[in-house]
Amino acid sequence: MTSNTRVVVIGAGLAGVRLARRLGELGVPALLVGEEEHRPYNRVLLAEVLAGRYAPEVIALPTPAGLTRARVSGIDRAERRVTCADGSVIAYDTLVLATGSNPVLPPLRGLFTTDGAELPEGVHAFRTMDDCLGLSKAVRPGMRAVVIGGGLLGVSAARALAQRGAQVVLAQQSERLMERQLDPGASGLVLRHLEELGVEVHTECRVRDVRCVGGAVRSVEMSDGYALDADLVVLACGVHPRVGLAQIAGLDVRKGVVVDDELRTSDPHIRAIGDCAQHADTVYGLATPALEQADVLAELLASEAGRSANASARYTGTRSLTRLTLAGQDFLDLAAFGEPTPRPGDDVIQLADATRGTYRKVVVRDDRLVGGVLVGELGTVGALARAWEGAEPLPSDGGPLLHLLTNDGGS
Repeated sequence: MTSNTRVVVIGAGLAGVRLARRLGELGVPALLVGEEEHRPYNRVLLAEVLAGRYAPEVIALPTPAGLTRARVSGIDRAERRVTCADGSVIAYDTLVLATGSNPVLPPLRGLFTTDGAELPEGVHAFRTMDDCLGLSKAVRPGMRAVVIGGGLLGVSAARALAQRGAQVVLAQQSERLMERQLDPGASGLVLRHLEELGVEVHTECRVRDVRCVGGAVRSVEMSDGYALDADLVVLACGVHPRVGLAQIAGLDVRKGVVVDDELRTSDPHIRAIGDCAQHADTVYGLATPALEQADVLAELLASEAGRSANASARYTGTRSLTRLTLAGQDFLDLAAFGEPTPRPGDDVIQLADATRGTYRKVVVRDDRLVGGVLVGELGTVGALARAWEGAEPLPSDGGPLLHLLTNDGGS
């Protein structure tokens, strides 16, 4: 089968779906190619599905009309066509790579089966809907679960498993949880939250070995020889851009697929957006930049197609705010933006309420808000984020900034 579509988008995640929908609104035909059998979904909310709070269909995205389910196996740049694993061929005028990212699988002894093809029974990555459904099916009250990785994904997974009744141990290699987003004070509140749910947290802890009996996991061994019994192991060690197709096609790939301000790769007929794209030496791996890139590219492609759109649209980077909202009875809400760790000479305003479990801190440099972190009661986050994004000088008396920190109606 051969089909001809002007714009072909590979990847039906947040970035690909957003682009296809925006192009449709602008009157540009687009074919979206996704390999997962599920309806496109919001990956950010997978932990809520694992926790049992949401059914899978609740986090589904509106599905564009032009969605084809197939796994793309190769790109022929000379002929401008892609080949799928089922043998079908799709021609394109413009190809967009929105291939996302893959989970990092750490080089642990015993992690892979003898043929290296799949993880042992009881060991799960946590990246896709299939991963989530597999974990949901496997978890049972009282079972021993070890989560490897204490970043955003690991914290979410550990909390979800604890809410399902598992005995959860979280092993984090660095000295504190979510160290990329949070400062020590906020990280400590996240630690307390997990411990109140019954999660046992080990920091500065390197996992060395996953031990299996009969092909099923039985324990996880640390570098100091200490072993944790495990019926279930979740790998939450981060992600890396999914760039295999781009590499085989000979595109410029470093950490991600290199793109310019028009999201154009080293091939003028191929663009890239989302987790797989590297813009100005940055791979974001976050939802907000992916959506912004999709919106900019939709405007550019619509303009090239002769539709009325913004031909001058450019992507110049995203000042993104990281927000984690874990709903339910044991509510946790946190946000971080910019640089929450001060440099020498920076001014810091910090408010903490141990009883309420709230923490607010902002960093000011040269009279400008450069970063902040908030945990609990985030009514001020909208106003603070706007002040940060605007990068405007703050009044010298500091009054308005203190008002932003303390006025819960500020968002």
